[in-house]
This record gives sequence, structure tokens and C-alpha cells, in this order.
Amino acid sequence: MRKELPKVYEPQEVESRIYETWEKNGCFKGHRDRSRKPFTIVMPPPNVTGQLHMGHAMDSTLQDILIRFKRMQGYAALWVPGTDHAGIATQIKVEEELRKNEGLTRYDLGREKFLERVWDWKRQYGGRIVQQQKKLGASCDWDRARFTMDEGCSKAVRETFCELYEKGLIYKGSRIINWCPHCVTALSDAEVEYQDKPGSFWHIRYPIAGEEGRYVIVATTRPETMLGDTGVAVHPDDDRYKDIVGKKCILPLVGREMPIVADDYVDMEFGTGCVKMTPAHDPNDFEVGLRHNLETIRVLDDNGKVVEGYGKYSGMDRYEARKAIVADLE
Repeated sequence: MRKELPKVYEPQEVESRIYETWEKNGCFKGHRDRSRKPFTIVMPPPNVTGQLHMGHAMDSTLQDILIRFKRMQGYAALWVPGTDHAGIATQIKVEEELRKNEGLTRYDLGREKFLERVWDWKRQYGGRIVQQQKKLGASCDWDRARFTMDEGCSKAVRETFCELYEKGLIYKGSRIINWCPHCVTALSDAEVEYQDKPGSFWHIRYPIAGEEGRYVIVATTRPETMLGDTGVAVHPDDDRYKDIVGKKCILPLVGREMPIVADDYVDMEFGTGCVKMTPAHDPNDFEVGLRHNLETIRVLDDNGKVVEGYGKYSGMDRYEARKAIVADLE
């Protein structure tokens, strides 16, 4: 008996069957005929943080068009698929799930148990992403699929970095990075979202060493970082401060003597025209510090708390320290 055609197109009845046929017959296998010219696309791996979105669909469609066209032209065409761990984004997703469903944090589980949960998440959502790509008709060689945390991939990355370092092509140095005290990890520039928020502007007197009653006045929105100040900068063309360039001032509360330097970075019209330099906690200060050999002193730990060696402020959260320091300065 002949089956009637449905009145409307039913993709779930057709597309899965066709895709299974393609896979069964190895239609997407990378061709090993060395007489053919190779053409390879390595898929920019989507993050295993949930599901594909329209951007992924568009990206996969363009790659699929290219790889199918090259197959039809007779190339040994290969589209290598993969998924990316997206470490921080995945960690946040797993933490949200833990908090919502079990009322737990990653610290309650401990490192090993939390890693197990992350791998479970990867298996669940990484597999879902692959199935979604198959629904799109992506003509990848799925037998070659890679995950960025696979042992082979991880080893290749480590090996490459070691090789580049040994050849002198990369080096390790101290730099200002984006740091999240909640996740206790570095963040890439692409993961940082900036917001303008109302704040306060504190003006602080820094006594000039050896000149009783004379001060330079700096203005800051983060008085807690003053514990790590190692200099004060003024603009070289600012007539108000030319006579103090090269002298030293004293850091209040700490008693550290610091040089007063002249640098074009300073905006004479902003604040008082005197800028406190905290090279370990501000990227601009860091660059000025390099130019003038200022010491780099880190005063906040990985959790955003004041490090040891600063009396009653040590161990305080940065916001708590801010209040205490402002009160003591007043």
C-alpha cells in the first residue's frame, strides 16, 4: 500500500532519516586520496554552556556551504568539529544550577566533586550541541570531533607554549589582568562588561618629605588602593608642581616615602593634577611605573582582601577597608 504524502512538509520525518543515511554511508569522512588537493575547515568550537543560538546557526551554515562546495569540486574536503570548555562561563552555569537546585556552592562540594559536576554538564550540553548541529545538517566528520579539554588537545597546547617559550618567542612577566574575586580567576577582556556607576571622589593630602606643612593633594575613587601607592605623578608642563618633581612625599597611614615624577599620562585639568600611582592595581599606573621604575606592591589578595602587613586593615574586604581608611584619614 502506498503511503500518502503529508499535506505539509514535516522536517522531523524527513531530515533525520536523510542525515542518518549520510552518516551511515560516510559521506562526510575526510577523503584520504592523496592525489586530491586537501581543503580543511576547523570549526570554531561552540561553548558547552547551553544551546546553539542564531549566530552559531549562521556560522555553521556558511562553513557547510563551503565544505560541500569543495567536495563537489573534487577536493579531499574535511570539516573538523569540536566544542569548547568556556571555563568561566561553564563554571558559572554549573554554580547557578548547584545554588538553585541544591542550595550548595562549589566550596561545599570541594574541587574534585565540583569538577565531576562540570564534566557531567559538558556531557549533557556538549552532546546536545552536537545533536543540534546534526539537525542543521552540518556535514562534519564527527569521528574526528574534539573537545578543548581532551587530553590530546590540552597536551598540544602545553607543548606549544613550552616550545614558544624555549625559542624566546613568548615570555612570562607581570601584567595587570582582569580578575574576579568571586570566581577567583582571571577573565579575558572579552568577558568584561563595563558599567558607569555613581561614586565618591576623595581628596587626600600627601605630606612632602622634609617640608613641614607642605602637601600634594591627590584625588581618588578607590582610597583602599593607596596602601599600594609607590609614587605620585604630575604633568611635566604643570607649573603648579614643577618645583616638587624629583622630591619625595610620604604615604599617609603607611609612612612610605615615594618619589614625585613627571609624566605625560597625567591630565592637568582632571582632579588636582596630582595622581597617586598604584602600579599593581591600575593598568595606567603600571605603565607609568615601568617608565619611572616605581615599585609594584600588591595589597589585595585573590579574594579582594587586604594582604598581611597592613595592621588592622589586613584581612579586610576591599570595601570594608575603604570605609576604615577613609575614617582614619578624616
